[in-house]
Amino acid sequence: MPNANEDNTTALSHVQRRAVSELLRVSPVADDLARRFQEAGFSLALVGGSVRDALLGRLGNDLDFTTDARPEDVLKIVRPWADSVWEVGIAFGTVGCQKDAHVGGAPQRFQIEVTTYRSEAYDRTSRKPEVSYGDSIEEDLVRRDFTVNAMAVALPEKEFIDPHGGLEDLAARVLRTPGTPEASFSDDPLRMLRAARFAAQLDFEVAPDVVTAMKEMADRIEIVSAERIRDEFNKLILSAHPRKGLALLVDTGLAEHFIPELPALRLESDEHHRHKDVYEHSLTVLDQAIELEQNGPDLVLRLSALLHDIGKPRTRRFESDGRVSFHHHEVVGAKMSKKRLTALKYSNDMVKDISRLIELHLRFHGYGTGEWTDSAVRRYVRDAGPLLEQLHKLTRSDCTTRNKRKASALSRAYDGLEDRIAQLKEQEELDSIRPDLDGNEIMEILGIGPGPVVGEAYKALLELRLENGPMEHEAAVAALKEWWGEQG
Repeated sequence: MPNANEDNTTALSHVQRRAVSELLRVSPVADDLARRFQEAGFSLALVGGSVRDALLGRLGNDLDFTTDARPEDVLKIVRPWADSVWEVGIAFGTVGCQKDAHVGGAPQRFQIEVTTYRSEAYDRTSRKPEVSYGDSIEEDLVRRDFTVNAMAVALPEKEFIDPHGGLEDLAARVLRTPGTPEASFSDDPLRMLRAARFAAQLDFEVAPDVVTAMKEMADRIEIVSAERIRDEFNKLILSAHPRKGLALLVDTGLAEHFIPELPALRLESDEHHRHKDVYEHSLTVLDQAIELEQNGPDLVLRLSALLHDIGKPRTRRFESDGRVSFHHHEVVGAKMSKKRLTALKYSNDMVKDISRLIELHLRFHGYGTGEWTDSAVRRYVRDAGPLLEQLHKLTRSDCTTRNKRKASALSRAYDGLEDRIAQLKEQEELDSIRPDLDGNEIMEILGIGPGPVVGEAYKALLELRLENGPMEHEAAVAALKEWWGEQG
């Protein structure tokens, strides 16, 4: 987007030129489909996010269209043309399909959704939108969430349709609703969360009247299903500027209704009990974790960074010397994150990984300047398991002190820990630490069958392995027999 010094006319010319270029790129597919609709007596237009992204110069191969054709007519048109068709969203008027085509001299795959002109609204008790079909594109666009998503390009003639000033709002980098924000959010309360998400994704500002409506209608988000909230929240967290969207959720009161642990981090403080602003600290840890990402956005890492201190409000204690303590907040926080993420319908594996990272995020602070034994380093690696690299990033991100000397010392200490892990990995198979004898060998040596005792022996040998490193076979057999003798 143009910078703030450009006037609106120049800004508009920039986005228009970009849009032409983007639309020309997808024209072979879009125009071909449009002609088929035209021949069947229907209209077709590129719409919503696809038009917005074309204007922003970031249109991908996921294309959204709108049409006056009803879903059954859409199916008749796309089935002979597309490489595959799906009807998952047909109850809401949407037909999906895939089209493989040569564009610009290269094979490309397009994911396409065609949605019948529609309007949708919630009643006060329903979690599902009531869908009714419309007959004009203007009627369809006024029901869209924001003006920057309420633009269309009629095909194949490429007529730009913008009844609500979305182009100007895009140039001004502002999010407004086509009608009143109250009416828009009443139609679908999830749009309040989408406002925060788009602010985070696009780095746009939200219009003051939209923010006011979000504050006044925040409780309406409770009628939206946990799955829809989770999916929208994930998009926000994975965006380029999640702090911006999160701040909007907290400031408007929306977060209180689906992730209250986040605003609870804004602990009050006074002149006698000074401590870090845990809320700001958590956002900074998230920012720093993002900087350490190497292979694109990492949802597990980002959620762990955001939630790593949610146990602090429940564990806060004012000590007699004026200090503030948060003993065992990592254990409490792990349990709280598990409960909250489960309520938001995250997968069991994701809940497990995030709660584990939160539980382990303070472990490093016992390392000091390298006082850990090799045994302690092995346990750190064993306990982190496949999450070790994410734990490295989370632990490093958790240092937000402005004291450069302290920050440098912590960084050097963690460098030292990583070096020791690397050295031990060269000597041992740290990624798959197991006892030096397996279950079958234990049963054979002790002359016993399967049962709980084998598990106990296995655990005892694992402890020896962690404590002392790899053992020769004979030494492991001797250690097992010694343990067996101690069992009476």
